[in-house]
Amino acid sequence: MSNSSSISPFLLLPLADTRQLQLLHFCLFLGISLAALLGNGLIISAGACGQHLHSPMFFFLLSLALTDLGSSCTTVPKAMHNSLWGTRHISYTACAAQVFLIVFFLGTEDFLLTIMCYDRYVSICKALHYRTLLGSRACAHMAAAAWASAFLTALLHTANTFSLPLCQCNALGQFFCEISHILRLSCSKSYLRELGLIAVSVCLVFGCFVFMLFSYVQISRAVLRIPSEQGRHKAFSMCLPHLAVLSLFLSTGFFAYLKPPSISSSSLDVALSVLYSVVPPALNPLIYSLRNQELRDALRKAFRRLLPCAFE
Repeated sequence: MSNSSSISPFLLLPLADTRQLQLLHFCLFLGISLAALLGNGLIISAGACGQHLHSPMFFFLLSLALTDLGSSCTTVPKAMHNSLWGTRHISYTACAAQVFLIVFFLGTEDFLLTIMCYDRYVSICKALHYRTLLGSRACAHMAAAAWASAFLTALLHTANTFSLPLCQCNALGQFFCEISHILRLSCSKSYLRELGLIAVSVCLVFGCFVFMLFSYVQISRAVLRIPSEQGRHKAFSMCLPHLAVLSLFLSTGFFAYLKPPSISSSSLDVALSVLYSVVPPALNPLIYSLRNQELRDALRKAFRRLLPCAFE
């Protein structure tokens, strides 16, 4: 694909060869997308309606729910369309938009998880200064910084990737447009510029990981100094949902991009992509609601407002 034909559509990897498996993948993605929409939608409704949930932690959880909704709506609908109709095409413009939105939402999620880790650190290690360090203005600034940083990162990646001349076949080995697979189609040495930007992004993600690791080391030390067993259990319960979401997001993402080339395959790449881009938005609301009584009560009230007849 040359510059003159750069507006040609890309071909996405088919998730299955037979019609029965295509319909099975459609139903699977439909179930995941409905779970993500319902779970995150209820958290947004609970956060908007519950006055007692207007704390820094729930503010960031609300931001995370919005991010998860956007992430789920970026890749899943196109994959469902292709599975249902047996097509593989995605236009050049739609592919660029998909790359931008994927990097934007995944970057925002990483930054928000880092901020939420800081929230847990302050609430446990610096409890007396919690309201000072995490006031409403500080929370708004941190959330805005997360969204703005992710927007800038996505813009740079998208501009760099789609400014490259693509002269090989236009078939992508993935069910959505992913930067690494698009770079494989390039015949220009200028792809090193994008690889450099990816290296900077990896360093930024690794910096967030180091910060979160250091924070949880400090949290663990503070919790172990709590004299009562009930106090230690309550402190660990506050951190457990965040740790579960963090482990799911980072472990699958790191393995997807840092796995040895010797074990790389198209089926493994697709499975890992589903794990880090499709599954977390559906599981995050469940993980947080299972361990938080206040959120469960607010979700129950929001659900009663949505379906009053079911509770009569």
